[in-house]
Amino acid sequence: MIHEQHETKARFDTIRETIDGAIACLLDELALPAPLDTAIRYAALSGGKRLRPLLAIESARAVGGSGDEALGSAVAVELVHAFSLVHDDLPALDNDDLRRGRPTLHKHTDEATAILAGDAMLALAFEAIDRVDPVPNDAAHRALLNELTHGTRAMIVGQIHDTLGGFPESFSDQQRVDLIHENKTGALIRASCVMGAISACADPDDLTLISDLGSVIGLQFQIVDDLLDIEGDPELVGKTLGKDEAANKLTYPSVLGIEGARSALEDLNTRADSILDRFGERAIGLRAIVDALKSRRA
Repeated sequence: MIHEQHETKARFDTIRETIDGAIACLLDELALPAPLDTAIRYAALSGGKRLRPLLAIESARAVGGSGDEALGSAVAVELVHAFSLVHDDLPALDNDDLRRGRPTLHKHTDEATAILAGDAMLALAFEAIDRVDPVPNDAAHRALLNELTHGTRAMIVGQIHDTLGGFPESFSDQQRVDLIHENKTGALIRASCVMGAISACADPDDLTLISDLGSVIGLQFQIVDDLLDIEGDPELVGKTLGKDEAANKLTYPSVLGIEGARSALEDLNTRADSILDRFGERAIGLRAIVDALKSRRA
């Protein structure tokens, strides 16, 4: 077991290095204007867990692929994620000063540069699917673009609900918080898993299971994030804590209470384990990710 854990950690470290290298190579090829290139590198290559690329590659492995075929998808979802963080941190949205323990991009540079760098990373994400790694066939190419488009659009819809509301009047607080985070956080995480599986030519049954797992992981991640915003160590988390409560935002602890949020998390953990069992040894990497999410501190 310990040997397997070391092997998995080493593979994850290699994947993270590969993703960063692929993003750097893409930027080298495109030769963007220096201020834009520098800003994108600051935002996209500044550390982080690389959760979404890991999910893409390990989902490909879970359905029988090598993982290599999902590199383009992995780079694409990481660039969308990086774009979303830069824009979320802006004064008009979350107004954050810190990200991953460093000044946010608009604090490091200025707001105009941050907006344009975010715009560029979103465009680069779609370019990455074609440039970084060959897509198996036209149908897979269309499916990958569809998943990336849907995941990005849903993420923005979630941000709209989180920031501006716009809920159906009949919705309870539970329905509202679910709607926010199934979109804002969950949609791109689910898309990461599905794109990885599509890249490896998953059969329909496996694709459905991977999609369900991605939805569960998205909510797991968000509930842990909400709990860390209350109970986390700012130095480990790398960003300002307590801002959701100060802004009176809907979170799982605010709706369910801390113990209720923990109970919901346990239910999600059980669902994730049940799905992973269906894939057996092929899902050892996905299982390691899920186990890490259950106990993450940052």
